[in-house]
Amino acid sequence: MKKVDVSKLKLKKARVDDIEIAYKTFGKGYPIVLIMGFSGTMDMWDGRVLGALSARYKVIVFDSRGIGESTATSKKFSIELFADDAAGLLDELGIKKAHIMGWSMGTHVAQELVLRHPGKVNKLVLYSADPGGKDCVHPEEPLKTVEDTSGTLRNREERVAGVLFPDRWRKEHPDLREYFPSPKERTPVKNINRQARAMDEWAGSYRRLGRIKRPMLLITGTDDAISPAKNSFIIGEKVHGAWVTQIKGGGHGLMYQYPKDFSAAVLTFLESGEGQA
Repeated sequence: MKKVDVSKLKLKKARVDDIEIAYKTFGKGYPIVLIMGFSGTMDMWDGRVLGALSARYKVIVFDSRGIGESTATSKKFSIELFADDAAGLLDELGIKKAHIMGWSMGTHVAQELVLRHPGKVNKLVLYSADPGGKDCVHPEEPLKTVEDTSGTLRNREERVAGVLFPDRWRKEHPDLREYFPSPKERTPVKNINRQARAMDEWAGSYRRLGRIKRPMLLITGTDDAISPAKNSFIIGEKVHGAWVTQIKGGGHGLMYQYPKDFSAAVLTFLESGEGQA
């Protein structure tokens, strides 16, 4: 598979609200905006998945408020604010409507984006999603591991990898460097903690999911320890016509495990005739 190394692409910045959002674009075609998960920077998307997407679409990746190269102010972080930031970035780039793909916490932002700014979203891909609040299934210990910011960056990467990938798969793929990108960007720990509070305080989308009228794909791994597959079905049952795809043996980091299967599922959905602008 063709591989895109985001760290080698030209960095651009856009003024949105009270901050500057760092972003990069590559590929040609209809735009698709990727919203990263908790504490992640834009260089953490799997390069093979990016290669598959950018062969057919214009891909936009960016750092969320206070993460990586994007700035932050004293304004309180919230999922709703992150969604408004994403909408503002689309405005600054002159994009009226785009496909949106979110991963993990990025699916919270994507859900708020389509609920708050429905006219900006064409198709919606939610990878390792949950509806948040009291209506989702979230094992407590894996989530604590993800939110633990103690130790060095390498310590944290090792801890997170332990819950991103199923134990059996990790034993068969012991060298983390072969498949899990080490971010080149750095983020202040205080901003990661602010993002964690925003995620924890989000009331969730469950009671509003019926308002989403855009085509939706929920893609999940059967062995996701952080956001179990049941969450995708909870969302899918509330959104008319939603697609739900499970990848056997996939964990929370299934795009790194099975990039071909992941990309094929996403592209099949995006290229279906349903809901095209």
